[in-house]
Amino acid sequence: MNYQVLGSKNKKEITELFTSVFTSSEGKEEGKLIGKLSSELASTIDNEETICFGLYENESLIGSIFFTRLQFKVPIQVYMLAPVAVSTKYQGKGIGQALINYGLNELKKSSVNVAITYGDPSFYSKVGFQVLSENVIQAPLTLSMPVGWLGQSLSGESIPAINERPTCVKEFNDPVYW
Repeated sequence: MNYQVLGSKNKKEITELFTSVFTSSEGKEEGKLIGKLSSELASTIDNEETICFGLYENESLIGSIFFTRLQFKVPIQVYMLAPVAVSTKYQGKGIGQALINYGLNELKKSSVNVAITYGDPSFYSKVGFQVLSENVIQAPLTLSMPVGWLGQSLSGESIPAINERPTCVKEFNDPVYW
């Protein structure tokens, strides 16, 4: 298996992977929604505001993750992990966890302070995320499932409390994702 930093040239295969995975697990509407989101994110990959990592087996993309920057007035680098997809035939083998750990390690190398995600605490706790109070770091929009707001320090220090609501990339600036 081969980890790669993906770019906008990978948009078609990224979109196909996310659409397929979310259609299989969540239904046609969710597949369409997350497929569209991944396509829009893939169009804006710049390895600064939007970063995408992929995992290939042979020539096939079998997993992909996005990290997007959350902007604060204070000087801190915070990235949000979302969405994540692993091809259905490769699920349950630790590939998603390995891909997330790879991405987190790459962020650490770039001196990123904090990683945030919004999802299932039982899954993301396996890769170091813990429930995060919005008293520490707020979500960009109102959360429909606050227990799913998770974070981890990448600097070895405690996550600092930031007393402001961040802005996110425009692709996530829609209440449907929150």
